[in-house]
Parts: sequence; structure tokens; C-alpha cells
Amino acid sequence: MCGICGELRFDRRQPERQRIERMKEKLQKRGPDSDGAYVKAPVAFGHQRLAIIDLSDRAAQPMLDEAAGVALVFNGTIYNYPDLRKQLQALGHSFKSSGDTEVILRAYIEWGEGCVEKLQGMFAFAIWDEGRQRILLARDRTGIKPLYYSQTAERLLFASNTQAIIHADDNINTSIDASALHNLFSLHAVVPAPRTIIKGIRKVKPAHYLLIDAQGQVTEKRYWKLRAKRPDTKMSEQDWVQAVHDELRRAVEKRVKIADVPVGVLLSGGIDSSLLVGLLAEAGQKGLKTFSVGFEDAPEEKGNEFEYSDAVAEMFETEHHQLMVPNDQVLPRLPEAFANMAEPMFGQDAVAFYLLSEVVSKEVKVVQSGQGADEVFGGYFWYPRMHHSITPGIKRFSEEYFDRDHDEYLEMVDPRFHTEDVTSELVQGLLDEVEADEYLDRVLAVDVTTLIVDDPVKRVDNMTMAWGLEARVPFLDTQLIELAAAMPPEMKLPNGGKHVLKELSRGFLPDSVVNRSKAYFPMPALKYVRGEFLEFMKEILLCDSAKQRGLYNGAYVEKLLRKPEEHLTRLQGSKLWHLAALELWWQQNIEKQ
Repeated sequence: MCGICGELRFDRRQPERQRIERMKEKLQKRGPDSDGAYVKAPVAFGHQRLAIIDLSDRAAQPMLDEAAGVALVFNGTIYNYPDLRKQLQALGHSFKSSGDTEVILRAYIEWGEGCVEKLQGMFAFAIWDEGRQRILLARDRTGIKPLYYSQTAERLLFASNTQAIIHADDNINTSIDASALHNLFSLHAVVPAPRTIIKGIRKVKPAHYLLIDAQGQVTEKRYWKLRAKRPDTKMSEQDWVQAVHDELRRAVEKRVKIADVPVGVLLSGGIDSSLLVGLLAEAGQKGLKTFSVGFEDAPEEKGNEFEYSDAVAEMFETEHHQLMVPNDQVLPRLPEAFANMAEPMFGQDAVAFYLLSEVVSKEVKVVQSGQGADEVFGGYFWYPRMHHSITPGIKRFSEEYFDRDHDEYLEMVDPRFHTEDVTSELVQGLLDEVEADEYLDRVLAVDVTTLIVDDPVKRVDNMTMAWGLEARVPFLDTQLIELAAAMPPEMKLPNGGKHVLKELSRGFLPDSVVNRSKAYFPMPALKYVRGEFLEFMKEILLCDSAKQRGLYNGAYVEKLLRKPEEHLTRLQGSKLWHLAALELWWQQNIEKQ
């Protein structure tokens, strides 16, 4: 796991080593173990390394094959690299290292851009091919690893976060993309690729790669598409339970085996992370380290789920670590968490992941996380509503999911940012693309391949990598996703959602974990819009820079401030917090650059 960056010049100028070094400064947290750079006109690459596989210098990056004229920078983990290595050796390739980075390099030399389809894992990488005078930018199937870029007539810049690109060039267009703004406030902070909230920065789409030549011509190709069709052979409930159990176990096992350092688990006490612990124990994993975080209670809500995570840790005899965060540490460190977000996020549990990752990174370099299970297996309350709805068109989706309707969006933002209802058009297009048997199949496919990418998955990546911690997400394993996509809704929606996961957990996990109702990460200090948290948001929204920016309609802000706890989205998020979160991110990442 690493941070990558680079520049490709289209104007025959020599790339600047200093520019690469400036970008690396903003990536250092992602890869604190070592760094490297490669400069040879018209390209320059930079790399910050978090050493996970082959800890020796032989696996250092940028990695070159001078004879082939190929250079590579790579972020992520390739879980099938041992098999690919054997294939390539049989084809005559020899290796100097024992890790996955060189496998990508050799795979490109052997198969060209077709190598991307052979890779199973989480990845973002750039390959410069001197002979073809082109760069390949590639991103994994579900966008677990980020890859941003900025292109002008003179050059291409790319990096693992937006901060590196902004820091590299004072001329980046950092104005707000109006369409992205509409996405952000409709889809609870999700801006689907290729857009970002920043006009001058874009991101590679999941399951896509870009070929960019030395004249700046771009070719985009999609190499994987999720199909949501029933299998030819009818399967019973027990067949599905067994199939999911087997596939999830394989996903968990390979994410602990493919590492030369210990791997822990982020254990929330929910069924998803508990299953990861149980399956690792079933596979014979000993001395497993698990980590949980909790917060102070509020009158309405308990601030931790330790009773559940403790039960799992005790059952499987893990080395368990609890982090209890007092309220007086939450708000002071919120700006710090936002400064490490590549894009603005509304999930208040981001600071929880950030603070937990700080502690975990002192114990292990790699953790497994249960992110993605709800989207893959239908765990949220809005899925059955959409499934049973007879509302026509995009409203079947938007009336259950969108944070605010288009009319309210127009009321909220300054007229400079008014657009058509671009989010409804975008989501309808995404739904129409999916080859599926039922409407819910389309919804889950869009969630897994697009919407989840730019909220929970990105949140986990950003907050863990801020502390040089690699997070692996078995529920987003490609084979597991494809199996789940073929599964009928009646295997997902009953029993409060994630029915198949609960069935395979019975007798395997503590009953208290299996039978509990769906819970959301408890963080009372930030959930209830009152007291210090309310004052914090007022300060953000009413400061001079926010007023000068004039992003929001003042009357709308005042309306929310009068009754902050009454203005909630369909998914029960605070509308006032959404406004403050974007403004806070802008202040931390654009104004301070």
C-alpha cells in the first residue's frame, strides 16, 4: 500500500523533479517506510512506500525495466500475484523481487494493457511505456484504491489524493464543479467518477483504465462489468448459504496470506466484522489482533458496541484492543481528519476511523474491515422500500435515497451553482446500464460499483492511510460480489437484511451478534446537533471566508440553524452538518494550500 504520483509532459519540456517532491510531501503519510522518484522526459514518477509484501529494497518503486522501456508506480495489493508470477515464469520471465509490484510490471510487458483484466485485488497504478510513448492509468474493479488526475494542454498530473495535485501546481482550477456539487448534496457526499468537487481534478472510474499518449490524447476503456442475473441452475437457501460461506472464507484467507506482516481486524461488533474474525479463526489463524472504538454516551444513545465486540473477541480468543475516545477529543481533531480526506465526506464516523487508525497503526500495518457487506447483501432499510415500491422512474430511487430534492437544492445554493437535475439523470443512466433480473439487482449493482466507492470505501482508505495503515475489504472481493449479484432478493432482504450472512452465522457467532438489529456506528457527540457541535458548525458556516465564498443561500442556512435537529435527510443525516462538512473540507484543503 502506497502513495503514487507523476507527471507526463505534452509540450516537450523536462518534468520538474521538484514538482514530484512536492507531490510526495502530500503522500508521505500513505507510505512512510521509504520513497523514490524517476525522471526521464517526458515523464516523472514519485512513490511513497508502505512495505507490506517483499519488505526488501528489491521491491522498491518506481520499478523499472530499462530494456523494455517500462516504468511503474503502484498502490494496492494483488491477491492472485503468486499464480500470475508462475504463469509469467513459464513464459520466460525472470524476477528480481518476490512481491506483487514486479508481477504487474512483467504482466504489462507480456500482455500490454490486457494485464489489467488478469489482476485480482485492490489497485491503482501508472505504467509509462517508452516505446509506445504512452501512460496507462488503471484502477481496480470496485475503486478501493483512489487515482486522481489533472490534465491541461501542457501536462498530465496524477496522484493518490487531491492534495498532492493541488500542492504540485498553483494553476490548478480549484473552483467548484456545479454538477459535482449537485451530486454531493443529493447522494450524501458521493460524487461519482470521473468528477470531483474540484473542477480541475478528475478521477479514474472503477473498473476502467486510461491510455494517454505523449500528445495528450486519451482513450478510456472499461474492463469489467457487474452482471446481476440468476444462475442457470436453481439454488436452495442452503446452497446459497454454503456458497457465500465458501467464497467469503476464500476472500478472507487470501487477504491474510498475501502479506509479509501481521494482519488485524477492525471489529465493530456487527455481524460483518465479526464474520471476518470467525472465518480467520476457522482457517487456523492464531494470535489475531482485533480493534474496537467507542465514544461517550448521549442521553438518547449508547456510544459504544463493546458488549458485542467483546463477545466475539472472547469466543475466538483474539488479542483485543479497545479505544474509548472522550468527547473532548472529538471536535478538536475533526479538522485534522478532514485535512486527510481527498474529497469532502459527510459520514460523521470518519473521525472515528481516523482516531482508531492512529491506535491500530502502532500495532499492525494491515487490517481487514467489514465495509461493503451492507451494499453487497442488502443490509440497509431503504433497499426493501425500493424493492416493493411501485413509484415509476427515477423517483423509485430518489424518494428513498436522495438527501434533498432538486427544488430544495436550488433553494440551498447560490444561483451561481444552479443546474438541471443532473443527479437524477446520472443515477437513472447508471441503473439502465446494469444487466439485471429485478430492480433491486440494479440498485445493489450501482451501489457496489459506484456509490459505495465514494463514501464508505473512500472513507476507510483515506482515514487508515492517513496513518500508514492498509485496510483490506473482503466483502468487496470480485468473486464474492459476482456471486451475491446473482442471488435473488429473498436471500438478502428478510430478517432485517443480509439474510444469508445471518443464516451462515447461526451457531458460528455469538447469538447476541447474530440477532441484534441493524446498528449504525454510534458517535453521539457528532450525531446530535446541539451544544459544542452546533457552535462548531456555526463558526464554520458564519466565518468570513465562508461568507465571502457565498456557496450557500444565507436564508437557507438561517432556516437550518433555527431548528438544526429537525432538518434531516431521508437517511436521517443532519442537513446542517452536510453544509458545514463541505465548508470545513474546503477550508482545510483548498484555503490552506
